[in-house]
Amino acid sequence: MSRCKSCNREIVWIKTPSGKAMPCDAAPISYSENMHPDAKGKDILTLVTEKGTIVRTKFDPSGDKVGYTSHFATCPNANMHRRR
Repeated sequence: MSRCKSCNREIVWIKTPSGKAMPCDAAPISYSENMHPDAKGKDILTLVTEKGTIVRTKFDPSGDKVGYTSHFATCPNANMHRRR
């Protein structure tokens, strides 16, 4: 684990299928199934799996799968770290 250089929150780095490292919030989120890509609603989450793929799902505390929130979605200073 490491910390974000701008907000100091704990983050984990997850390698995407293309080989790039994506910063994600360190807290894992349990889920059980993928939702349809067009699913809408405030309870739909977009998570990064441990294999680096993106899933749209709902939080399920008894779920058998784990995902992470991209730190770009939660960091108050995310624009400082985006590539142009």
